[in-house]
Amino acid sequence: MSPSADRFPAATQTLRTRVVMGGIFAGALIALALSVLFTGGGGFAGGAGGGTGKLSAEAEEAFHSPPGTCLTWDNPDASDARKVACTQPHLFEVTALVDIGAQFPAGAPVPSLDQWQQIAQQKCTADVKPYLGHNLDPYGKLTTNLLRPTPSQWADGDRQLRCGLQWAGPGGKLLPTTGPAKQQDQSLVFEPGTCLALQGKSVGDPIDCAKPHSYEIIATLDLKSKFKDTYPTQDDQKAWLDTECTKQAADYTGGADLDAKKLILTWDLREQESWDAGSTKVNCKVAALLPDKSGLQAVTGSLKAAPGGPDGGQPQDGGPPSDGGGGPTPSSSAPPSTKTNG
Repeated sequence: MSPSADRFPAATQTLRTRVVMGGIFAGALIALALSVLFTGGGGFAGGAGGGTGKLSAEAEEAFHSPPGTCLTWDNPDASDARKVACTQPHLFEVTALVDIGAQFPAGAPVPSLDQWQQIAQQKCTADVKPYLGHNLDPYGKLTTNLLRPTPSQWADGDRQLRCGLQWAGPGGKLLPTTGPAKQQDQSLVFEPGTCLALQGKSVGDPIDCAKPHSYEIIATLDLKSKFKDTYPTQDDQKAWLDTECTKQAADYTGGADLDAKKLILTWDLREQESWDAGSTKVNCKVAALLPDKSGLQAVTGSLKAAPGGPDGGQPQDGGPPSDGGGGPTPSSSAPPSTKTNG
């Protein structure tokens, strides 16, 4: 067993992770519902609407896409939304059309944000399994959301919504996926070499490793390579990952002494529901604890070994936390978790 024996969170922390992630997904829904694609305004509008400007022809076409269509945009307000092939990186895949005219007849006010969230949860979940052909992993990278009419479309009586799937990062930003959703691995993993921001008391979205961050992803492992037939208990997962992630850390860092750098090695665990949905991959990752172990502190710089470097492949000097690295962030740290959704 590796020396970082205190890296496993209590059961209550796993529950806390789920609750936090639920809030993140709700936040992502608000962000999507408020974008200019759906409000027609000049940015985030607040409340249940915004301006009544007209959509571009391309955005109008994107809004009225049938199920199976993938959409993407570059602008933060989605003003350049467009259809793309699902084999290309995209931010949203339409899964179903929903008409809420019976619930909101002509003359009804535009729903509030709370109502939009309720509508998304009520209308956009039942059809996901038939669309995918299998269960949606409740802890996976894909979550449901909706596209709603602009205020002007609503005033004209348009009550059609587009339900869809997206990947909301741990900080709420929509992240691109590639390939049709039904063919995607739902495992919530990031590519090795990815660093995740330290945002408030939560882990944030991917960030440049040169900037202060929480976790650095060092490897992706497939539990199926060890546990081929049945779901492994989390104790069994821990025992295997303790050995395998330690090996991966040595390869990734060029044999760096993580304890000497005041860093810990940790990893994700998978729930039974995720396993049943086909999500069997996990990340190994490195982070730093605050001195009182109440949460994470920022680390700056990557631990990845420089191949063929003059130092024989030793890690690049990102600096340890608190004594040359990113330094502590006492009021904005997150506790480490071996079951993290990002």
